[in-house]
This record gives sequence, C-alpha cells and structure tokens, in this order.
Amino acid sequence: MKLQITKISFILLIVSFFTSCDAVKRVKTNEYLLTKNTVIVDDKEVKEELITNLIYQKPNTKFLRVPFSLYIYNLAKEYPDSTYQKWLEKKTNRKKRLNQLLSKKQTGELGSSYIGFNNWIKKTGEAPVIIDTIKARKSKKRLETYYKRLGWFNAKASYKITPKENKRASISYTINRFKPYFIDSIIKQISSPIVDSIYESTKSKNLIKKGKQYDRNDLKNERDRMTILLRNAGLYHFNQDYIGFEADTFNTGHKANIFYIIEDRKINTLDSTYTEPFEIYTINKVRIVTDFSIKNNNKPFKDSARYNKYELYSYDKLRFKPKAITDAISITPGTTFNDIDRTLTLNQLGELRMFKYPIIDYIEDLQDSTGTGLIASIILTPRKKYSFHVDFDAFTSSIQQYGVGFSSSLLIRNVFRGAEILEISARGSLGSSKDAADSESRFFNISEIGGDVKLSFPRILLPFNTDKIIPKYMSPFTSFSIGANGQQNVGLDRQSANVIFNYNWKSSKAVTNQFDLINVEYVRNLNTTNYFVVYQNSYNQLNDIARSIELQEPNSINPDYYTVDDTGNINLTIPDGTTNFINDVENNNISAGSRDEIETVKSINERKERLSEDNLIFASSFTWAKDTRQSINDNNFYRLRFKVEAAGNLLSLISNLASIQKNEDGNYKTFGVIHSQYIKFETDYIKHWSITNSTVLAVRAFGGIAIPYGNSNNIPFTRSYFAGGANDNRGWRAYDLGPGSSGGLNEFNEANFKLAFNAEYRFTILGSFKGAVFTDIGNIWNAFDNVNDDASKFNSFKDLEELAVATGMGLRYDFGFAVFRFDVGFKTYNPARTVGDRWLKEFNFSNSVFNIGINYPF
Repeated sequence: MKLQITKISFILLIVSFFTSCDAVKRVKTNEYLLTKNTVIVDDKEVKEELITNLIYQKPNTKFLRVPFSLYIYNLAKEYPDSTYQKWLEKKTNRKKRLNQLLSKKQTGELGSSYIGFNNWIKKTGEAPVIIDTIKARKSKKRLETYYKRLGWFNAKASYKITPKENKRASISYTINRFKPYFIDSIIKQISSPIVDSIYESTKSKNLIKKGKQYDRNDLKNERDRMTILLRNAGLYHFNQDYIGFEADTFNTGHKANIFYIIEDRKINTLDSTYTEPFEIYTINKVRIVTDFSIKNNNKPFKDSARYNKYELYSYDKLRFKPKAITDAISITPGTTFNDIDRTLTLNQLGELRMFKYPIIDYIEDLQDSTGTGLIASIILTPRKKYSFHVDFDAFTSSIQQYGVGFSSSLLIRNVFRGAEILEISARGSLGSSKDAADSESRFFNISEIGGDVKLSFPRILLPFNTDKIIPKYMSPFTSFSIGANGQQNVGLDRQSANVIFNYNWKSSKAVTNQFDLINVEYVRNLNTTNYFVVYQNSYNQLNDIARSIELQEPNSINPDYYTVDDTGNINLTIPDGTTNFINDVENNNISAGSRDEIETVKSINERKERLSEDNLIFASSFTWAKDTRQSINDNNFYRLRFKVEAAGNLLSLISNLASIQKNEDGNYKTFGVIHSQYIKFETDYIKHWSITNSTVLAVRAFGGIAIPYGNSNNIPFTRSYFAGGANDNRGWRAYDLGPGSSGGLNEFNEANFKLAFNAEYRFTILGSFKGAVFTDIGNIWNAFDNVNDDASKFNSFKDLEELAVATGMGLRYDFGFAVFRFDVGFKTYNPARTVGDRWLKEFNFSNSVFNIGINYPF
C-alpha cells in the first residue's frame, strides 16, 4: 500500500509540474511560438536533415515530445534584479534585518547570487522560438538558392504561417523545382601551357561530367581538386582564385555549357599589373632554425651545421643531431615544390613532441637566375626538456572497499640529442579490503606499487635501412620499455615484470601500425596458499562437495582436513585441508562422491592451478588500425582494428634445439617456469552515424580468440577475456558473465573466446545533459583448451544461443573535456537460466546493474 501511495504521489508531482509549465509564458500578444516546420518539395514532404537545416528558425528542442529546455528557461525571472528588490522590500524591516544578520555588502552579494543563478537557469534552458517573418523570408530564399545550385535554375519557394490556438503557429515551406539543367559541353580556356598540360593529363578525373545534372558542388570540388594537383606539381604561386567557371544556359533547352577558365598568373607592381604563364618552382635551400624564441629574435646565430643539403642554425649550441630533425622534414632541397610536403612536415614534427607550433615559410631565391627557385625556412621553438605530471585518485571496487592511489610521470626530451623521449612513470595505491588474507590487519591492508621506463626513438631501429618500406612521412618510432608491478595482500600477492620492444608507424593519416617484436611478461604469485580466501565461490563449491561426501560416507574424509561449526557442518581448512582433500579425490583415495562431484573437484583444482601458477609470456604481435575520425566533433566515422599475437614459439624452438628435458606433464620450462604458447586473433569495429545534430547511433562488434598449443593447454589469466562491466555488457558486472551458460560461478570468470556486439542511441536531453538507450550482446566461452565443463565450452554454432542480451538506458553529463556516464543495464536474455526460461525473467530493477564511467563506452 505504501508503495502504491508513493507511485501515485510521484505521478501527481510530475503531472503538476507539467500543468504548471506554460510554454507561451514569454510569448507576447501578436507573437507566435514556432511549433513545427514543414518542407514540401514538388508536392512531397521532405524530412532530410540536410534540407531542414537550411531553415533559420527551428522549434524548441524536445525530449519525449516535451520542450523541457523551454520550461527550464521559463522558470527564470525576466527581471531578476527588480524581482530581488521587490522581495527585499516586500516586508517591513526585511532589508534592515538582513543587513544586521549578514552585512550590507553581503545582502548585496546575495542579490548578485540570485541574479547569477537566474542567468544560469536561462543559459541551461532555451528561449522560446518566436516566429520572425524576416527569418522566414531568408529561409525561403536559402531553400530556393539551394536547389538552384543543384541545377534547378527555375526553382521557386514560398512559405505560409498557420496560426494555432494559444499563441502557437507552424510554418510550411513549399518549393517547386521545375525542370533541371544538365551539362551539355565543357569548354576549357586555360592560358598557361604547363597548366593546360597537367589538366589534359588528368582530364579523366574531371568531376564535371557531360550529361550529368548541373551541381555547384561539382564545380567547387573540381576547383579544389585542380588547385591541389597544381600546387603539388610545383606551381608555387597558384591558388584556387585563378580557377573560374561560367555556365551558359541562354536558349539551350535546359542544358548548360560550362566554360572551364584558368587564367595566367597576375603580378602586381607599384604602378601596374601584368600577367605571365605559371612556372614550376624548385626548392633550392631548406633552412632550419632549431631554437627560436622571442628573446632570440634578431640575435646572431652561434652554431650551425649542414646535413644532406639541409642548413641548420642555432642561437645557442646546437642541441640536436642534424639527422634527428631532417628525418622529420619532407621538404627536400633540389626537388620540385610540393605543397603537401609542408603538411607532412608539420605532422611529422608534431609527432616528435619536441617543438611548439612549427612555422614554415617560403621565399623566392633571388640568386636563382631562372627565377623559379625557392628557399624554405622552418622555424622551431623547443619545448621544455623536462615535464612532470602527478595524479591522485580515490576508488572502490569489489575487492577494495576503499582505496587511494597516485601516478606520476617524468618526461625527458632529446636524451641522446636524437629527439629521443625518455618517460619514467611510477604508480601506487593503498586500500582496505575485508577479503584480504589477514582480517585482523590495519585499515589500509592492501598495497600496490609499480613503475615503467620507456625510451622512444623517432626512427626504425634495425641493422638495415627501412626508408623504402617505411618512409619518414609515416612518422616511424621505435620504443623500448621495461616495467614492474607488485601487489601485497590482494589476490595472490602478484608480482609482474615486462619488457616490450616495438615499432610504430602511420601508413596514412587514418591508418596506424604497431609491431611488437618482443613483448615479455613474467608473473609470479607469492601467496598461492591464499587462493581459496580470495576465490570464495570456488571454496564454497569445494566445501559443499566435501560436506556431501561426508554425509554419504561418514569418516571418509580425514578429520585433520576440516573443522566442525556450531551446526555440525564440516568446513575445510585453508590451505592444508583444501589441498589434501583435492589430492585425495584426484588420487581416488575417497570412494564416496558422485561422478559429477568428482569432476567438479578436478575442475576447481584445474582452475586453481591455472590462476595461481607463475607465467612467462614471450610474445610478438602486429596491430593494424584505421580511424577515420577527423576531429573530436566528428560523429560520422568508423574505427577498424585487427591484431594477431603469437607467444612461446621461439622459446619452444630453443628448448627443442637445446634438447631440454620436458617435465612429467610434457612441458618445457624456461627459468623454472612453464612458458605459455598460443596464437591470438582479435578484430574490433566501431561505427558512428550522426542522425541529427543532437543524436548519434553508435555500434561496435568485437571478436577474439586465443588458442593454446604446444607447451600450453590453457591461456594465462592476463591474456584471457572477460565479459560484463561498464564498457562491455552492462547488464552484468565485470567478470560476472559466462563462460557460456555456466552462470558465472566464480569471482573472476574468464575464457579464451569472446564475442561482443553493442548498439547505442545517444541524444541530448537538456544542454549538457545527454541520454542514451542501448543493447549489449555478448559472452565468453572456452574453446580448444583443457576446460571440460560443457556449459562453459563453445562446441558449435548452436552455442551462439548463449549470447547474453542486456538492454538499458543511460544519463550523461558532458563537461567538454570529459563525459560523466551513468548507465543502468537490465538482463534481457540470460543464458545461465534453463532453456525456455531465459527471456525477460530478470528484467527488473532488483536484478539490474548500475554502471559509472568516464567518457563513452565506444
């Protein structure tokens, strides 16, 4: 009953809010609030965003068909200063009492705060869109012009305002396009012989085609194409203003004759202007200033160097090896002027992270007798040699009830005078956990500390020249890093170390490549006896089986293995009792227990050995990624990534050639550790579509599999997959989903095969408040490894029926530099349930999962 009263009260509150909101509160007499725009083209309504965006005035934005932003705006007072003064003077002595209680100054500041809050409400909301006939006429003209640019030269537009009740009205725009014009002929008028030659050589790529409907965009794109072509062919003085088009449509029967005009170069002198044909220019010299600053301006250079015809100058001692800088410069002495070389040089210098905003200028070489020589000047301002950064953080998790952490990094530039970058980073954390091994320990009973050292070289470090394979415009880098990390009293007190040697380069602006030649990771677990303290679910399963066996056949389990609680139930001791019980089961020393119970014990032990064993991973990998996003505001793009990784092959080959003996299980050991051997494939695809200015549809598809072989029959925990969490399937917590239909029996459920598919529709609710609805589909499975649990394995395509489905909604706040995200996910299809009982059985708030994240999940 109380719940029903609460619901009724909530509904009444919402209803009263909307009934009290007056959308036309700020609309004056003889004014109309714009409610709808309609565009009719040739008797057919058009809803394309490209067309509707041409209209100057649009109705107030709505969410669920309600103009929340307008209601918020109307909450603000129109004259807040006078409203405050009226309130202040409404009661006798109110102002006097406030001055005595606060002070005269603070009373004034209170009024300023009220005005400021009022202005914030206005800024957050949206003012009513009042129909403006001047803007309506401008919209009509813009629509008319738009279609004329597309070849409907006779297009006519009109508009009509239709008033409605209560100061509201809609506008309909009608466009009659009539018959379009088509291109009949292209007549070129090109003055310079070199320009005419280049035009003829690329004539087949002309974007203006005979027989095609006239489109002004084709003319613009052709102008851009030809300008880029000529600028990159050595015509230094050329720009798009020299290209013009004229269309003859007089008495042509709806056909257009296009005159393609490119004039000669114009040269202005003090008293006259004359023209001459364009010529191809050559880069005679490239001069580089390596340490420019305002304080050095007009000072003489103190140091200089020449390298491969480049000239380098410095106001102080030259701190860079010449090759380190010239390798990042695509403008080459003795070559034809090419405009794209400037862009490439700016990009490559930016990739070095050595300089601030490089400046590149060209001047004509007055000493060149041909008059077609150029001198390129590249002005570089170095960044500070040292950069230091520190971050602090506070967090909670399923393991740590409270934690604080820090990270710091020191960046040192130009370490060996070759534009190298040395990065030294450290991180650490302290936390409190009730699941730590020692329950009697102090509040901060968990600690973690680690660090990395990374050295990057702006070139490919190999004993042979790779310039023909990976030229310098691809911004190649070689990186070498080493790192170590240690945890105490969390999990199994893991220590790890890694060494990575890799190459990075960009095949194009959108495509990046990374080749990890060496990626070595060593993981050591110091406190393996703590396994069943950390993995309580595994312990509970094992203990339940022990209790079952003891009930079936009393005294079949050694009494030293357990204690007895107040209810008479046995509890295996950790670690001795659990270890001895498992050994007895596997050695058939216990006769009781069903076959399923025995197999479960073996499976628990198998997982225990895998998660607690030390790992040595010696891998190589290649990653190819393409990202078509042009800027942070681009909402029409895709990302595609492929990765292949192979581990253990070299160590197995060396072990075989060295005739190293295998252990009793048939595995090679390297430095006393069984090294991992597997091959791993991953692909990831993300696509965003901009539906309207404020709505985006985003999808993602991921697939990955790691197949053990040779020296391994399973995948290391650090290389396995998990499902669930804020960036995955949001109906389940991280590590809770899968494998397969097993039901997530363990604290950390992981496997070696994963599929994930996500779709999210994002929209604006009010200002910086954004919303989303989403569907997440995915799961993990074991495949081609030593896991025997059929519910966890992927045996055939029929197991795709175990793809879990979550649906939900989210609320986000966009700070500009980051997005705070809150999502709630509902288990829509749970493969852990019995077949026929999986859909919508847990679609409720009691089984929902709340996720908090920073930025979008994909």
